[in-house]
Amino acid sequence: MSHYTRTQSQQHPTQRQFNPYTENGGTILAIAGADFSVIAGDTRQSEGYSIQTRYAPKVFKLTDKAVLAVNGFAADGNMFVKKVKQRLEWYRHAHSKDMPLRSIARLIQTMLYAQRFFPYYVYNILGGIEEDGTGAVYSFDPVGSYEREACRAAGSAQSLVQPFLDNQIYFKNQTPVLGTSHPTHLPLRHVVQLVIDSFTSATERHIEVGDGVELYIILARGRGTQGLDSFKDVQELTPHAEGERLFVLRRELKKD
Repeated sequence: MSHYTRTQSQQHPTQRQFNPYTENGGTILAIAGADFSVIAGDTRQSEGYSIQTRYAPKVFKLTDKAVLAVNGFAADGNMFVKKVKQRLEWYRHAHSKDMPLRSIARLIQTMLYAQRFFPYYVYNILGGIEEDGTGAVYSFDPVGSYEREACRAAGSAQSLVQPFLDNQIYFKNQTPVLGTSHPTHLPLRHVVQLVIDSFTSATERHIEVGDGVELYIILARGRGTQGLDSFKDVQELTPHAEGERLFVLRRELKKD
């Protein structure tokens, strides 16, 4: 009897946890210009220090003037993009036109908030062209809070990339030359080069970022391709040049 009591007293409660999420690394970012938007993401998918695949796209075309970048738990991200595309297809059949960018942002907010008790573990950045022809970027947290910004980065290298964008896009901690002021918007070529440099630097510092980067460039209706001419590896995805035009630029990054 004493042996039984002693054995029972030595037992401790066991705690069991269920965690359906994992972090799959990578980084995404977007920058809005006066009449264009650039949305980019690397292609590496990892878990901790283990690389699962070297080509897992994080940037997806929604319409000719809207592109969505997702980062976080890859399975949730892929499922969420699939559901967003489905909702946009329903809208297209019902209204015979694509949903405007501002409305897509609100749709994404509603879909994320609807899952707030078991959220998609995904950080979303939506970029594109508004109905007035201006470039726009919307950033979201996993439960749907969102805002329109000029630039935003998310993912493993956010702590490195976002301060760089704040300095180069918002001109924080920069003093303009006497008698001048900082520009409101940067030219397209400069923005594309900033994005490439951001991922090149992030790859040097983070094992979760690397292999390749995909840049989607959306131009407003009637805007020429000035600024893209110097990049030879640019591919146009739109079949005609009458409305908004969508281009993709792919570059290799360092492989470790």
